[in-house]
Amino acid sequence: MADRADRADKLQRYRGKRDPARTPEPFGEPRPRSDGDGDTFVIHEHHARSLHWDLRLAREGVLASWAIPKGLPEDPKVNHLAVHTEDHPMEYAAFHGEIPRGEYGGGTMTIWDSGTYETEKWSDREVKVVLHGERASGRFVLFQTDGKNWMIHRMDPPTRDPFPDVEPAEPVERSRPPRDVERYAFEFAWGGERVLVPVQGGRTTVRGLDRLARSFGSRTAVLDGEMVTLSGAGIFVCYDLLYLDGRSLVGEPYEDRRARLEELRIAGARWQTAPSWRGEFQAVRQAAREQGLPGVVGKRLDAPYGEGWIFVPA
Repeated sequence: MADRADRADKLQRYRGKRDPARTPEPFGEPRPRSDGDGDTFVIHEHHARSLHWDLRLAREGVLASWAIPKGLPEDPKVNHLAVHTEDHPMEYAAFHGEIPRGEYGGGTMTIWDSGTYETEKWSDREVKVVLHGERASGRFVLFQTDGKNWMIHRMDPPTRDPFPDVEPAEPVERSRPPRDVERYAFEFAWGGERVLVPVQGGRTTVRGLDRLARSFGSRTAVLDGEMVTLSGAGIFVCYDLLYLDGRSLVGEPYEDRRARLEELRIAGARWQTAPSWRGEFQAVRQAAREQGLPGVVGKRLDAPYGEGWIFVPA
């Protein structure tokens, strides 16, 4: 009886923050580990007031939970904040859906990853686990710092390339197009402010592009483009991709980077993917003249980032 009462107390905070008549979230009873839950984990991607990820570990009949604003760290040199939240019922491991606006945690909840884990240490101030999931795997330690703050640290070596340390590439000006135009893709020269946009954990350091970064969810990227003014509105025009999901693309051919960029479907009121035309220099130059743009940028299809770039005035 005492064990059952202890498990019930674990969900007291959880239930106190939610109204079962207003939210679809589960309100199941805590249940003993012998029910077959095992050492399961789930990571939810939670688009609430601010985007974050919720790591939940099955423990003593409930899901011990931490909210991680930037997601799991990829580099052991960088720790991420992990806010220790209330325990959740085991049924939450399968929950996904829309929590109504105005309710606690209102927003979209999706399952980002799930799997099993091994416990290496579990105390009131430190939790060390090995995750075995499709997207999240490796050794992590959650540790309490000052007060109620927790951090999460990756104990394994880095699993991804670092963000590229490059300056925005600039084309070489020429008075006429290359002879082998079929080896180039041609774009408008926009005449805007060049900017590299790093995206990580649904966030970016570039002002005005917060919603664009949120749309990436847990994906990591470095976008290359310009801030331009079109019809009186400021728009980010993206025309290259230097990094995606842990892999540097700087050394990849332009046509491969462009294919990956188009797959991202970057389109919105304040950002768009710049159009590109293979081998169509004269048509692009004429369109640039008609729109009052500075000229045309040609990028050699088989060249890495920044190599084989030319600018021809309109």
